[in-house]
Order: sequence, then C-alpha cells, then structure tokens
Amino acid sequence: MFWLRRAGIALAVVLGLIGLELALEALLIEYAQRILLLAGINVILAVSLNLINGTTGQFSIGHAGFMAIGAYTAAVVGTELAPGIEGVLGPGLLASAIIFNLALLTGALLAGAAGVAVGAPSLRLRGDYLAVVTLGFGEIIRILFNNAEFLGAATGYFGDRPAGLPPYTSFFWVLGWAILVVLGIRNLTFSQIGRSLIAIREDEVAAEAMATPSTRLKVLAFSLSAACAGIAGGLFAHMQAGVRPEDFRFEKSIDMIVMIIIGGLGSISGAVVGGVFVAVTLELMRDLQEYRLVLYALLLIVIMLVRPKGLFGDRELSDIVRARLTRPEASK
Repeated sequence: MFWLRRAGIALAVVLGLIGLELALEALLIEYAQRILLLAGINVILAVSLNLINGTTGQFSIGHAGFMAIGAYTAAVVGTELAPGIEGVLGPGLLASAIIFNLALLTGALLAGAAGVAVGAPSLRLRGDYLAVVTLGFGEIIRILFNNAEFLGAATGYFGDRPAGLPPYTSFFWVLGWAILVVLGIRNLTFSQIGRSLIAIREDEVAAEAMATPSTRLKVLAFSLSAACAGIAGGLFAHMQAGVRPEDFRFEKSIDMIVMIIIGGLGSISGAVVGGVFVAVTLELMRDLQEYRLVLYALLLIVIMLVRPKGLFGDRELSDIVRARLTRPEASK
C-alpha cells in the first residue's frame, strides 16, 4: 500500500505538471516562457553550486565548465540517438522523452566524471587555491570546445537539422528535473553525509579528528554538483536549439555565484530564490541594452547592503516561517 500510494502521488504530480505546461503554453507569450525556462535551469545550477560553496564551504568558480560538458554531451548524444530510437518507436512524445532524458543522463554522467577528475586532486587545496584551479578548469573546457572542429568550433554545435537541435526542453522537463535536483540535494544535505559536509565547512581539522573522511566527501559533493550542472547544460542546449562555447564564459560562473550569494550561502531555499531572481532580473533588463549590467550591479549592491548574508542567510524558508509562527506564542 505504501508504494502504491507513492506511485499515485508521483502520477498525480506528473499529470499536474503536464496540465500546468499546457495552460502556460496557452496563456503565456514566448518571452515569458523563456524566462520561466531560464529560471528553472538557474535553480538547478544554483542549488547544485550551493552544495559545494555553501554546504561544504569550498570556493569553486568553474561551474560553467561542467555545464558546458553536459550541454555538448546532451546535444551530441541526442542527435546520434534520435534516428535509431525514432526508427523503432516512431516519431512522437515517447521517443522524444527517451532520447532527451538519455541525453541528459549521459551529460550528467560525463560532467560528474569530470567533477571527480578535477575534484580528487584539487579538493586537497583550500580557499583561493581551489578557486584558481576551478577557474582554470572552466576556461580550459571552454577553449577545448572553442577549438573542436567536429563540434563546430567557435560557431557551435547545432545538430544535423537546419533548424538546430530539437526543442526538447519544455516547462514540464525543466520543472521536473528542478524538483528532482532540489529534493535530492535537500535530502543529502539533511542526511548524515550532509551533516559531515557541514562539519567540514565549519572546521575541517576537527571533522577529520572525528574520523570524517573529508577529502572523499568533498569529492562526492563536487561530483554530484557537477552532474547536476551537466543536466542544466543539457536543458539549456535544447532550449537554445544549439550550444556555443561563448555561452559558458567566466561570466556564467560568476552569475551562478551571485545566485547563491543573493539567496544566502548554505540555504537551499535561498539558492532557489536567487536562481529565479537572476533569471528574471537579467531578462527584464535586456531591453535597456548598455545600462542593463549597470542597473543589475547597482541592484546587487543594494541587496548586499540591506542583507549582507543574503535573503535567507544560512536558514531555510521553512525555518523562517516556523520562527514567525511560533514567535507570538512565545510572547504570551
């Protein structure tokens, strides 16, 4: 009965997401749909980076590199799988769903493997040294894709269709993957492993004295975060109908750091809010052209002056709501 109830809840959620997507497609203009898709992708990026920078206390600024690996991998794998799967199942929603999710998972696996390859040697470093290593990794990945002729080099990769990559990315898939990533990282954060990661953040020497395998746990967190960034990259590639090296410049990693700083380092709820905030703010200011980044920077300065620790600090939204509700009872 327990698993039957779980299956019923999952089916209800899926049907609800499909209904919501159909309603949004009918009511929203294309511009508003793009903002929603970018917001969902940003949520995945922010929550995944928060696992490293916020929960574990490591300073990584090369997250765009993992996103690029996931984006290119998903684009290539999706293009190569499409003829075979559509030849068996025929063109349709089922074939598209299988192709898209296999491509996303492959991109996540490769990005996660890259996270292990980078994290295993570099996470023994701390502070600025780790930041320099991850920054260098992100730039190396971008330059490699920029010079890879079989992937379109600087022009980018757009598949074998004249219109570019198939538009697999929809509100349904973005929201579904965002929910999975947020719930997965939340469960990890509040598990025994998560408490060990927080202990490493607070005092790594003391954590190791209590027999905490700090290097192994940091590499685990780093690889999981990289895999989630790979999923976001795959969603982004199929939303844009193509992927270019310039989409993953250093500024992209800075945008991700801004997301988690605005929301509050260590807060999953804050990372979600920060991701949505950056997506909506940048897109709404796009018409201002040369003044857009100036106004965006001023807005960030104001937020940091008013809330130096971010909107949520290191607390979750549920903790803040619970504190507000119990405060009147405590004063009686």
